[in-house]
Parts: sequence; structure tokens; C-alpha cells
Amino acid sequence: MSTIAHSVLEFIEVRDHRLMRRVHRWRAPRWIRLWMICATRGGDGWLWYLLGAALLLFGGETGMRTVVQSTSAAATGIALFLWLKRAAGRKRPCALEPHCWAQLLPPDQFSFPSGHTITAFAIAIPVVAQYPVLAPELWFLAMSVAVSRIVLGMHFLSDVVAGAIVGCLLGRIAMALL
Repeated sequence: MSTIAHSVLEFIEVRDHRLMRRVHRWRAPRWIRLWMICATRGGDGWLWYLLGAALLLFGGETGMRTVVQSTSAAATGIALFLWLKRAAGRKRPCALEPHCWAQLLPPDQFSFPSGHTITAFAIAIPVVAQYPVLAPELWFLAMSVAVSRIVLGMHFLSDVVAGAIVGCLLGRIAMALL
């Protein structure tokens, strides 16, 4: 690896670890704890299934196309993040330092990138493009899922930033191809 690339990765990692220590020691108010747990559980998939069912039931042809685009983007994202997690081998924050209040168990041992975030943004992009009236709610949900992964000690900031970028790209590619 080049010296510049190594320096950039070190710069990111130092800041990721600094934020991790602050978050893991922060005793968030109860309402934030509940919000973060609900957001991360919503990002487990059931929220996206409900959205897809609603679009299929009430969205007509546009709803069907949007579900196909979102499902394709999310499925590609899942395959990609499973491969990237094994390739990167980055440990999760909760494996490096205990969290003061979050007790959730991670779905796997690797941190980079955030699969929850990839999925949230991969689904949001096509849905928002076809249903702009849903934009505020969908962006709030996608951002809540991403932030929850950091606050709950599942991911570093760079994991969710990378996940959001990848998810947005996959959503746009699915829209262009389908």
C-alpha cells in the first residue's frame, strides 16, 4: 500500500476510534436509546418489506418497477457487503471496547462496510425518485438506521459513510438499468 493511502487510512481510523470512545461512554437519554434501537431493528429488514408490500399493493406499475429496482439494489448490496466485510476483516467497535449501555449482539464479526446502511440507502434512492413526497420520511429512516449503527457500537463512522455511498450508487445503477 502506498504511503499516501496508508496515511489516509490511518487518519480515518484515528478519528473513527476517537468517536467510538466518546459514543461508547455516552449515556444517551432514554428517548435516544429507544430511537436508536428501533431504527436499527427497522433496518433489519421488516421495515423495507412493509414498504415494498405497500408499493406493490397501492403503487400500480410504478410501484412494481420501484420494488424491482429497490430489491435489485438491496440484493446486490447484500452480496457486496458480505464480500467486502470478509475482505476488509475490520473488527466492530463493540469488539474493541465495551459500550456503556447498548447490549445488542452484532449479526457478524466484521464492521466494514455497514450492511444496514447500504440496504437503507439502496432502497431509499429508487423510492424517493418515484415518490418524492416520501423523501423526508425515507431520508429520516435511512439516516436513523445509519446513525443507530454508530450509536449502538456496531460500526465506525467510516463504515456507515461508505455504506451510504455504496447504497446510493447501487440505487442509482438499479434505476438506470431497470
